Amino acid sequence: MKSLALLAAGLALAVQAAQAAPVTYDIDPSHTYPSFEADHMGGLSTWRGKFNRSSGVIVLDRQAKSGTIDVTVDINSVDFGHDEMNKHAVAPDIFDAQKYPTATFKGRFTEFDGDEPEKARGELTLRGVTRTVTLDIDDFKCMMHPMEKREVCGADVSTEFNRRDFGLDFGLDMGFKPKVELKIQVEALRRP
Repeated sequence: MKSLALLAAGLALAVQAAQAAPVTYDIDPSHTYPSFEADHMGGLSTWRGKFNRSSGVIVLDRQAKSGTIDVTVDINSVDFGHDEMNKHAVAPDIFDAQKYPTATFKGRFTEFDGDEPEKARGELTLRGVTRTVTLDIDDFKCMMHPMEKREVCGADVSTEFNRRDFGLDFGLDMGFKPKVELKIQVEALRRP
C-alpha cells in the first residue's frame, strides 16, 4: 500500500513538472500583422500601415509566469494600401530598408493575470536603433487549433513610442507629430 501511495505521489509530481515546463510557439506569419498609426501633416489625418511578413518564437511557462519573445519584421513588407507611399516608406529618408531590412523585438513577459501574460518588456530595434519598450497584451487566449490539431495562442498587443527616438524623423520639421501607436495581432502555434 505504501508503494502504491509513493507511486501515485511520484506520478502527480511528474504531471505537475510536465505542466510547468516552458512551451515553445512559432509565430504564424499568415495570422500575425504588426500594424501602426502615425500622424500625417500635424493632425490632418492618421496614416495606418502594417507589415505583411514577420516571424518569431515565443517561449511561455504559464505556471512559472515567465517566458520570452523574439520577433523579426521584414521592413520591405510595409503596406499602407498606397503603392507610392509603400515605395517612399522603404526609402532612405524613412525606414531605409536597404540598410536596415528588419526590425526586431526581444523581450520577456513581466506581468501576468493568473497564468495569462499581460505585459512584456524588451528591446525594440528599428532603423538600427535599440530602445526599451513595454508591450501591453490584451485578449490572450490559447486553444486547440481545429485544422492544425495542436495548441495555438493569440493576442492583441500594443505599445506607443516616439519615432524620433529611432531616427525616423521624416516630416517632423513640417509639424508631423512623432508619436506612433504599434498594434500587433498575433497567433502562434505550439511546436510539435
